Amino acid sequence: MAHDDGKIALITGAGSGIGRATALALLKEGYAVVLAGRRAEALEQTIAAAGPGGTRALAVPADVGDASSVARLFGKALGTFGRLDLLINNAGAGAPPVPLEELTVEQWRRVIDVNVTGVFLCTQAAFRIMKSQTPRGGRIINNGSLSAQTPRPHSAPYTASKHAVTGLTKATALDGRNYDIACGQIDIGNAATDMTARMKQGVLQANGETAVEPTMDVEHVARAVVYMASLPLDANVLFLTVMASRMPFVGRG
Repeated sequence: MAHDDGKIALITGAGSGIGRATALALLKEGYAVVLAGRRAEALEQTIAAAGPGGTRALAVPADVGDASSVARLFGKALGTFGRLDLLINNAGAGAPPVPLEELTVEQWRRVIDVNVTGVFLCTQAAFRIMKSQTPRGGRIINNGSLSAQTPRPHSAPYTASKHAVTGLTKATALDGRNYDIACGQIDIGNAATDMTARMKQGVLQANGETAVEPTMDVEHVARAVVYMASLPLDANVLFLTVMASRMPFVGRG
């Protein structure tokens, strides 16, 4: 695959898991990458893992659910690199897997703040840059999750938030059309990260049983994102699903 030398990417949730793997893959492809996340130490660990490619990375601690923090993040990115070609809205939060009626309003709001408001705020900031820069335009890729299509038991806040991301993806693709801004969504199932480690011990299924679920190497996700990002702006992957082949998704519930 051709290297995208000179292109600037910003990825949220870049301190671990899918975010870290994707950031490393983009750096390998020649991007300069702004790494955003709440934990500065984790972002620096991502840079260290990149080896020599880490010289093209910039760590900016940020809370995507906070408008002032997002403004500082994108201001730093623009001030450092002068443009933005790719935004990956990857940061996400979940709530405890408890019955819906036991969730607190605070737990609900935290998930919505990060997974929905955070995507909106970052997309809005990216639009302002991408519409005004020369050459105009850019690409936005949202991390949707399989929960954007089908819920797991006891996942009301997360599932609702990811369905909202699907709506945001479609609206962003439409509103960006006249400004050379493409937007797509990747729905991921059971990538092997710290967050999915519980799959090996078993997770609640729709029939009430607990079962171990297969996972896949997170590198497959990173490669899929790199493919989506590699397209010219007159082509777009609107939705892409990448998942562990044997996980209980098709027919789930």
